[in-house]
Amino acid sequence: MNVLGIETSCDETGVAICHSQQGLLSHALFSQVKLHAEYGGVVPELASRDHIRKLIPLIRRVMRAAGTAPSDIAGIAYTAGPGLIGALLVGASVARSLAWAWGIPCLAVHHMEGHLLAPLLEPDPPPFPFIALLVSGGHTQLVRVEGVGAYQTLGESLDDAAGEAFDKTAKMLGLGYPGGPELAKLAEEGVPGRFSFPRPMCDRPGLDFSFSGLKTHTLSTLATTEGKRQDQADVARAFQEAVVDTLVLKCRRALRECGLERLVAAGGVSANRLMRDKLGQMAKQEGCRVYFPRLEFCTDNGAMIAFAGCQRLQAGHAEPAEIHARPRWPLDELEPPR
Repeated sequence: MNVLGIETSCDETGVAICHSQQGLLSHALFSQVKLHAEYGGVVPELASRDHIRKLIPLIRRVMRAAGTAPSDIAGIAYTAGPGLIGALLVGASVARSLAWAWGIPCLAVHHMEGHLLAPLLEPDPPPFPFIALLVSGGHTQLVRVEGVGAYQTLGESLDDAAGEAFDKTAKMLGLGYPGGPELAKLAEEGVPGRFSFPRPMCDRPGLDFSFSGLKTHTLSTLATTEGKRQDQADVARAFQEAVVDTLVLKCRRALRECGLERLVAAGGVSANRLMRDKLGQMAKQEGCRVYFPRLEFCTDNGAMIAFAGCQRLQAGHAEPAEIHARPRWPLDELEPPR
């Protein structure tokens, strides 16, 4: 079974074809970073318009690369949410139109389910069950995963997501867009131990997160410096260490409370090198194993949507021919395919 996957939830247009037995056949991604850079963030209307321009050419490109014709495609999966409503509607409309024209089933996929399952695209995928840390610009969640569609949210951010906090803090430091990778790069120049930032909500039980207070602490700390590059680098290092230490502590706590030995880290922030290193160290100490998607599949991409859709379509999941687009969509509402 070949499944065409379409991702248009925010500022990246992703397309891929996944085969139920052979795995990923081809994928392509177009990033809108340059388009939104001058505004310091994503402009929803511009994002939607660019998806319209790029999506069909990307679909043609991916199908050529996979050597597939419309008659070879058994189903289409598209991101239905959460995300920007205009951007979601572009992918949903194209997916439903192609499915109707080709006479094949079409499936709405949860964006975070795509991220959660992305490590299963790797040669050594994690077996179920496992704990998943979903950490991106819009979400920070700890989820117990028993199987495809069997998810229990253990904790989540009560305010800013970790990736959002990275981007906003980078803006305070005068860094470019997207800010998260720029902040991580600057942090490498920082002097360890000069500043000590709090690890929010780590001194109490539970698995929820809160990162908005770190932004305030960063702003207050910056005000005590001369604003030189070394000052900024030291602040960036202290901020990044605080976020990463918080994520690692909560992951350790979740593994212990659930009695599981496998951890998946996915989403844009899972590309952060410090976080990968510290999660790896924690897993070794706990006698556990941590799994990551390859770097190109940490950010939004069509491959994860094609794979998630393939799992559900293969299990017989079917939907009526309706366009679904949900800017907000709790992961707990998903059910196993049947």
